[in-house]
Amino acid sequence: MELGIDSFAAVTVTSEERRAVESRQAINELLDRIELADKVGLDYFGVGEHHREEYLDSAQVVILAAAAARTQKIRLSSAVTVLSADDPVRVFQEYATLDLVSGGRAEIEVGRGSFIDAFPLFGYDLNDYNELFEEKLDLLLKIRENTRVTWEGQFRPALYDQPVYPRPLQKKIPIWIGVGGTPASFVRAGKLGLPLMVAVIGGETHRFRPLVDMYREAGVKAGHDLDSLKVGLHSLGYVARDSKQAIEDFYPGYARAFTRIGLERGWPPVTRSRFESQLGPRGAFLLGNPSEVAEKILRHSEALGGISRVTFQMDSAELSHEQLMEAIELMGTEVKPLLG
Repeated sequence: MELGIDSFAAVTVTSEERRAVESRQAINELLDRIELADKVGLDYFGVGEHHREEYLDSAQVVILAAAAARTQKIRLSSAVTVLSADDPVRVFQEYATLDLVSGGRAEIEVGRGSFIDAFPLFGYDLNDYNELFEEKLDLLLKIRENTRVTWEGQFRPALYDQPVYPRPLQKKIPIWIGVGGTPASFVRAGKLGLPLMVAVIGGETHRFRPLVDMYREAGVKAGHDLDSLKVGLHSLGYVARDSKQAIEDFYPGYARAFTRIGLERGWPPVTRSRFESQLGPRGAFLLGNPSEVAEKILRHSEALGGISRVTFQMDSAELSHEQLMEAIELMGTEVKPLLG
């Protein structure tokens, strides 16, 4: 099983006067963490895409390219690319270039995103939410398969025998589909035979099993080999030497961040009791000491019928750079060996 990290390139800005300095520091520290993840043997590092004050990942491929120059083996991916609000031609070109820079380590994870900021920013109508994604995914896959592309759609000018360069070092850049809890998204990924990354940031992970089964059934029905239908799990997580310390480190920042997000979305404020409900054997959070976290990952894998990759989202809890570096060290040296 592959083990990795997803980051949103979070930044804490204390004043407008210090915004540039603190943003630069946050980027440099993120690159240090990706470099460490590579050194301790983690398999994957993904960077999200947001267009908000608290995150620095609006140009994620630039961060990944900088990381490529400082790493040797770790695979580098978006997590996710908000494809609905982007141009598939440019997405392919950017990640083909990243693949060349990294020596064949680039991946793309596409999704519709959990925030809607990109839609008004780039002039898209939220009423076209589903149609935009389906159409742009279709074009992205055609570009991956063909150097010269002829294609017509509703939301982008047509292409007529148009060559798209550069081409990647890999024969096919892996394209994963990032999903939440929408059944149609699982079925779509299965029909296309694309690997699936399931984001479970709350509730009980085993409840996603029927959706994962739908994905696999749709894939097999469409003629894809079952072994090719990879499933990954993305969850909030953090590892510390001591389980109690992990919880006390993670909770305060998590509560602030998700209460703030909740104000935008109409969610109730985070409470300690609701947080602790996620720490049990079936809860979504991967939080604790290395052996506890590894055991929980294996339980989640069994509950979902087998997963090939698990990724931690750690920088949503206002943890310090030093705490995150120690967690990455523990993930590589103690958690990963326990996953087999």
